[in-house]
Amino acid sequence: MPPQSSSNASTTEGGSGSESVFGRRALNRALLERQMLLRRQKLSAFDAIERLVGMQAQVPQAPYIGLWTRLEDFEPGELSGLISGRRAVRSSLMRATIHLVTDRDFLALRPAVQPVLERDVYRNATYGKEHLAGLDVDAVLAAGKALLEARPRTAAELRRSLGPRWPERDAAALAYAVRGLLPLVHVPPRGLWGESGPVALTTAESWLGQSVASVRGPDETILRYLAAFGPATVADARTWSGLGGLRDVFERLRPRLVIFRDEHGRELFDVPGAPLPDPETPAPPRFLSQFDNALLSHAERTRIISDEHRKALFEDPMMRGVLLDGFACGTWKTERTHGKVTLVIQPFERLSKVDRDALADEGARLLRIVAKPQGAEEFEILFSRETYKRQG
Repeated sequence: MPPQSSSNASTTEGGSGSESVFGRRALNRALLERQMLLRRQKLSAFDAIERLVGMQAQVPQAPYIGLWTRLEDFEPGELSGLISGRRAVRSSLMRATIHLVTDRDFLALRPAVQPVLERDVYRNATYGKEHLAGLDVDAVLAAGKALLEARPRTAAELRRSLGPRWPERDAAALAYAVRGLLPLVHVPPRGLWGESGPVALTTAESWLGQSVASVRGPDETILRYLAAFGPATVADARTWSGLGGLRDVFERLRPRLVIFRDEHGRELFDVPGAPLPDPETPAPPRFLSQFDNALLSHAERTRIISDEHRKALFEDPMMRGVLLDGFACGTWKTERTHGKVTLVIQPFERLSKVDRDALADEGARLLRIVAKPQGAEEFEILFSRETYKRQG
């Protein structure tokens, strides 16, 4: 059903007529539904990754936790199989950060975010700016492409190979330009469940067997963002993608969109037919993965975390959020000792016994998946100074 509102105005398309007003809970439930956080979905990992328009993957194991918290009966081997089978790849994309996407989404998204990656390279204070001034960048990229297509290489290997060819230049800047400006992917074993390896790169064309367009307009990417994270403002889409100039894109898309307002009068855009659950829909406890996009993809994030708690979230360098009633209530981490894995939950505020028990139940399920690669048989859950012990 439509969100409850302080206004009885009808929903409109194309920016004409009256506009419904969305409160914080209405935006929260819309986000949770689209992020598959209101209930676990019966989807393949491939389809889930596409519905989410990619997943944060700076931490190689993060997408596994992100899919586990969203899908019924998810097994890590399914995602490992997609990565080793070249159906899913890790690469620098939105915000110039590492994301996991499907092979076909990489081909669609990489050209759309090319301006983000170019800005990251050329404006970079350490590796860009004067380090690239007067440089024949095309020649560097051609050399880098040849090296990476010969075999996957690390950044250190790129530096060692490119430096002697341009001895008057900073080899690290040369390697950074290649890594940012060419469409590259991270190759396994890094990114596989329970395995590790160096950050080795090759060209997407070599890995996927298809060439990548040099540039593509962002219109379809923005529509997909709205389907996964909307209703949202122009600033929200900019925060998620890193793209500039989106006001013109939204104006061009306006006839195809549904328009709302938030309680502060800001214009919210959405795709027609996207789910808008009742704001009072129950939301189960959830553990979000490191840097989960559900927490990071809006300029105004009170739809999932209060401004006060947002500061507390940043105290965890991995920003692993814990959700209660749909909103961030704390952070979590795991600690490993001989034969035991401990889940440590740091609440932002004091929790009731009912809430602690609910988080302990969900946490026990989380521990069973993260403990598998270590072969741990004993689980422990700590709430600050309170201890919940669960045997596996």
